Formats: sequence, structure tokens, C-alpha cells
Amino acid sequence: MLKHLFDYNENEEFDQVLQIKYSQLRQGKRGQSYLALRLGDASGEVRSNYWDASPLDAERLKAGTLAQVNGKLEDYQGHLQIKLFSIRPIKPTEAGDLAEFTAASPVTPQEMEGEIQRFVKRIDNVVWQQVVTFLLKKWHERFYTYPAGKTNHHAIKGGLALHTLTMLKDARAIAGNYPQVNRSLLYAGCILHDLGKVLELSGPTVTSYTSEGNLIGHLVLIDEQVMLAAQQLQLDLTSEDLLLLRHLVLSHHGQLEYGSPKQPAILEAELLHRIDDLDAAVYAITKNLQNTKPGQFTEPVNSQNGRRYYRPIKDLPLDQSPKLG
Repeated sequence: MLKHLFDYNENEEFDQVLQIKYSQLRQGKRGQSYLALRLGDASGEVRSNYWDASPLDAERLKAGTLAQVNGKLEDYQGHLQIKLFSIRPIKPTEAGDLAEFTAASPVTPQEMEGEIQRFVKRIDNVVWQQVVTFLLKKWHERFYTYPAGKTNHHAIKGGLALHTLTMLKDARAIAGNYPQVNRSLLYAGCILHDLGKVLELSGPTVTSYTSEGNLIGHLVLIDEQVMLAAQQLQLDLTSEDLLLLRHLVLSHHGQLEYGSPKQPAILEAELLHRIDDLDAAVYAITKNLQNTKPGQFTEPVNSQNGRRYYRPIKDLPLDQSPKLG
């Protein structure tokens, strides 16, 4: 692809392949049906509306689909949007390099690995360090290239490792204020909590859910990986150390209605849940602020119950990368 979406100026017409990042069939104020879309490539994504849409259109133009898009960028109430002239789904084989449709982590895999390994060395419990080291080695390539989600937080190439690294830095800062926190357990939980997504998701480009992801989910998948690792390492499968680590990964969504089979029942599990939620929220809000002009409110942020956030006229640079070191 010679040109990306954000290479175009406002009111400049384009005709190129984009990925549908988000798609939802809605009813307009006058009763007409439309698809609320977010279309994008490696440079970012922009909202758009496909009017007079049917349920069949919603199926044709669902999230993850690649589409040939003819339209133009325009300003609408302080936000960029795509005015659609036409849109049709295409096959991935027609799109060329699929990496062109996925944004990548602002931190390189090598930098993230170096930082994460420094945290691994600070895990002074032998059981937790052995399991973490084993699984990071087993899933090394996927861990440093996969996203942390299909369409939600850190849905970028390398997003899983980026999310993990930011959480580790948050955990280090929080544990510095509370000496009663078991840092080793919290660090191990941060590293492993979403590692099941290497099995739940299909990969970094045109990401979809695998059969294991749809039928089992990443919380149970990582618990299984922890137990398989423990067996291969010939660890005591009944030890409290292993039990605590399993509890952290199984309870990190916090609530039963959010997919956790158990709610957090130890301090480190509660902190892991809150740190995970914090990083996801900061990422989602920042991403929306980046697409908002100073002095304007964001569009509704779905992961934050549809709330809108104001971007101050004199705000700080909106950098999504964690500070190294």
C-alpha cells in the first residue's frame, strides 16, 4: 500500500482497502437503520456511517472484514469521519500485505523483552519464576507479536507485550507504597494473566477468535498452560505457590459477569484486577483523545460505559508507550 488513511487531507477523496475495526447496526433518530463503523489501517482508524443498512449488510461488513472503500475524510463536530461513497468486502488474498492494516506497538519487541525479563529476574519465588520463564519461552514469538484484544484495548501488533509491560510498571509503583504486597506474585500474575490470548486469538493481523477462544477463553486457557508447565517442570501440583498463581490468572477479570470463574480472594489478585482494568481504561481513553481535537469531547468510549472525555486545549502529548527503565 503506497498511501495510508491518515496520509490523506480533509476533503480529499480516496479509494483503497481498509479494515473494519468496529461495526454495529443501529437505529437513527428518524428510525432509519445504519451501521456505525470504524475503518482503519496501520496509521489509525476513523468512524463512518453506512446508511440504510440491513441485517445482511451488518453480516457482510462485520468487524475484522477487509473492504474496498471509496470516500473522503471530513470534519464533523471536531472529529474526523469518513463520508462513504461506496464500500464492499474483499477477501484477504486481494488485500496485499496484511500487516498494512494493523498498527504496531510504539515500543520494539526487543525493548519490551529486555524490560520484561528484568521483572522476571525480580521474581524470587522459584515456582513462579520457573513457570513464567517456561511459558514465556514456549510462546515467545506469539507473546511479543500478538495483540491484547481483537478490537478493544491494545488491539495492535505487540499489544499483548505492551499491555503486560505497562502493568508491570504500574505494579512496581503500587507495591512501592504497600510493603505488604508480595511483589513476586504480583509480577508473575501481570506476566501470565493474558498470556492465554496467544491461543484465544488468531494472530496480529486481521485478528479473529480461535475455536479455543470462543469455546474456552483465555482465563481458562492460561490456567491450563500453567498446569501443563508445572507438570513438565515436575513441580508439586498441590503446592500453595501454584494454587495462588492459578488464582491470580483465573480471577483477574474481577467479577463473575466479566468472565472470572472466581472473584479475587487475596490482595495480589485484587491488585492485578485493578491494574489490568486501569491500563485498559487509560489506553482506551487515550486512543479516543488522540482522534479528538483540543477543546472537544471524545466520541462515547464503549469500554467506559459510553462516557465522553474532554481534551484540554493545553494538554500533554498523548503517548501510548510506557517509559523504559
